[in-house]
Amino acid sequence: MHCFSFLLALVLCVGCDWKSHLKITDEDHKVFVDRYDRIEALYLMTGDFSALQHMNIDHPMETRTLIEDVLKIGHVNDREINTRFLRFFQDSTLQTILNEVSRQYADMDDINKELAKAFKRLEDEVPGLRVPYIYAQIGALDQSVVIANNMVGICLDKYLGTDFSPYKAYYPLEQRRLMVRSMIVPDCLHFFILSQFPLPAHDKETQLECDVHMAKIQWVVNRLIGRDAFCSVYVEMVDKYMKHHKKTTMLQLLSQPNLADIIMS
Repeated sequence: MHCFSFLLALVLCVGCDWKSHLKITDEDHKVFVDRYDRIEALYLMTGDFSALQHMNIDHPMETRTLIEDVLKIGHVNDREINTRFLRFFQDSTLQTILNEVSRQYADMDDINKELAKAFKRLEDEVPGLRVPYIYAQIGALDQSVVIANNMVGICLDKYLGTDFSPYKAYYPLEQRRLMVRSMIVPDCLHFFILSQFPLPAHDKETQLECDVHMAKIQWVVNRLIGRDAFCSVYVEMVDKYMKHHKKTTMLQLLSQPNLADIIMS
């Protein structure tokens, strides 16, 4: 059984170019979420042509990823794509989502601070790691986090809260409990680290191997953010292993190809 079924929220766009401007400096080592979602919302809610130009000229890769890989409504160079994009979001549910994202995420300072601290710790643990460019966008309830090379796109439409009314028609309570603001940073880190340390592909890959590999990453994320965002029997299994191997670093854990030791610990 392959692990890809476990990764419904992850989109790997390997053909994308590297975004040259990082939201990080050597002096203050801060990571900021680029608010691409605000430009997107402005166009979708008002039809403002200048906002569309801003999306296409200043954020071409984000716009391509959104249209082609998240919304899947066509190619960014299609003649009628702008009209199709605008009409797609005239759906009443998506209009509600646009308004709710604007309300709930008027400020993201708390998320920026947590991301900055976590990525600083990750860089310390994994020397030479390339800090990604992180941006926010609004999708159509398909993905939570989109990885496009060293770009990380956070889909804010998937983090509007357990009791957000439109969710109730699509998601069970157990899943809605994870669709909250506090899961943005853990999910962002989880899928980014997974893109850097994927499960080695082989034909005999088992579901248990997949689960333990994911748990390794989730255990690392919990340590990076200083709270238990991810809890499962497999995360507990990794925790037990690390307590018995105190000299094992996060990098060594993530790079560990043989999961038998963890499974049998």
